[in-house]
Amino acid sequence: MSFAPAMGRILPTRFGSRRAKLLIERNTLALGANWFVILSGFFEPLFYLLSIGFGIGGMVGDVPGPDGNPIPYALFVAPALLASSSMNGAITECTFNFFFKLNYQKTYDAVLATPMSPGDVALGEIGWAIIRSTLYSIGFFAVILLLGLVRSPLAILAIPAAMLLSWAFSAVALALTTWMRGWQDFDLIFLITLPLFLFSGTFYPITAYPDALRVVVEWSPLYQGVALIRGLITGVVDAGSIVNIVYLVLMGLIGLTIVSRRLDKLLRK
Repeated sequence: MSFAPAMGRILPTRFGSRRAKLLIERNTLALGANWFVILSGFFEPLFYLLSIGFGIGGMVGDVPGPDGNPIPYALFVAPALLASSSMNGAITECTFNFFFKLNYQKTYDAVLATPMSPGDVALGEIGWAIIRSTLYSIGFFAVILLLGLVRSPLAILAIPAAMLLSWAFSAVALALTTWMRGWQDFDLIFLITLPLFLFSGTFYPITAYPDALRVVVEWSPLYQGVALIRGLITGVVDAGSIVNIVYLVLMGLIGLTIVSRRLDKLLRK
């Protein structure tokens, strides 16, 4: 068997192929009048920001920023909540919704009756998750801008950074969901995302951790997004920002490759 045709069934022939876009259009139409559910992903980080960033922040005062200089606590928390909302939006779409379409609605059985490949399905679902997460990010970014929690013109790049974070988590979440056997397995998702949310430098600097634990946190995926977005919003961009970007790009590519192969195995049996 030729190598090229085999890879063509696994990965789309080019990034952003029209066939993957058709699946995004299908998901948009399926959402229909239930578009308001997307608002839930915007309000959760907003409530955290108002209650913790400003509420507890009034007692905490300033904390060390990315460059070590003190910044208001609300400014420290806001970029992390933006990253967290992007992660949550991607994971929600690529676990619960994807699992239902894969195992109960049997959406992809019909999709693969068309010229679309498993790679197109994976890329289309990732694209749809990125769109959903980006809507959260834009709404939340507008709020922190109005609240004066932006220190640099580079902050406008926080939206593409949040999209990159969504790309990474969407691909990995899709891949993990292909191994799930029932709804009980989703407890494992919370077992992963909750510690990430709490311990990725979201509410306090990672310098508070012991050295060994700090190294683990620094290489966790959500922290990469938090560090990147916090640096952009506060105007502190350095070589570490490049590492954050490369990490998230590679994470997404690995996840996309795995989920494409898994879908090829599951849907073409």
